[in-house]
Amino acid sequence: MTAFSFRRVGALLLRHLYIMRGSWPRLLEMAYWPAVNMVVWGFTSQFFSSHSQWVAQAGGILIGAVLLWDVMFRGNLGVALSFMEEMWSRNLGHLSVSPLRPVELVAGLLAMSLIRTLIGVVPAMLLAVPLYHYSIFDLGLPLLAFWVNLMVTGWAIGLAVSAMVLRFGLGVESLAWVMVFAVAPLAGIYYPISVLPGWLQPLAWALPPAHVFEGMRTLMQGGGFDGIRFACATGLNALYVAAAGGLFLHIHHVARRRGLLLNVGE
Repeated sequence: MTAFSFRRVGALLLRHLYIMRGSWPRLLEMAYWPAVNMVVWGFTSQFFSSHSQWVAQAGGILIGAVLLWDVMFRGNLGVALSFMEEMWSRNLGHLSVSPLRPVELVAGLLAMSLIRTLIGVVPAMLLAVPLYHYSIFDLGLPLLAFWVNLMVTGWAIGLAVSAMVLRFGLGVESLAWVMVFAVAPLAGIYYPISVLPGWLQPLAWALPPAHVFEGMRTLMQGGGFDGIRFACATGLNALYVAAAGGLFLHIHHVARRRGLLLNVGE
């Protein structure tokens, strides 16, 4: 048995440092999660500290926000992970020579995302009833409007992530989590958009989730369904999902023409 060698340990560390140096997503991810958590919960704490009476009257607003946020999160992962599973299994090359059209691939990814989201979120919604005596289904038809808009936002992010993974390889697969949480501080999940600094608010209003969560709070506080917020979220979603879908189809076409789909995998 050989003696412990610091040199061999150093060689292993050097290997991983070289990997990190050549992969900007890995470096970004290390600093990203602490920063995002700090920003989200910093704004949340700031809002709660100055609106303690609002918090006491909020009831299930926070539970509803968590459940609806998970719709967007699962919608994104449903698309991105379904696509990456094709890459992990080296199946993209087989699909590229099959009769499957790229637009049909996108439709299949979106359908799978819906199934994954229903399986993941509906049990949590039902579990909230006996545990917290809160039913998000009491929102009625507006719940469907919120659900659809957040799902489509997740689809747009998932398609954009899939396009980047197809373009840059599996080294950027962590973007499936990074990109959706980049939206979280600006979405106003747990606090109104007015809590954000003035220079950030226009950027937040350019994102569909901000309109959805503001509309949810207005409804749950007795202000009724906000049709303007719904229209803004729907219009922005139509723009973003069309852009993300077009980006994915374009990169898929380039990769197919260059034969790159045969070289992807784990």
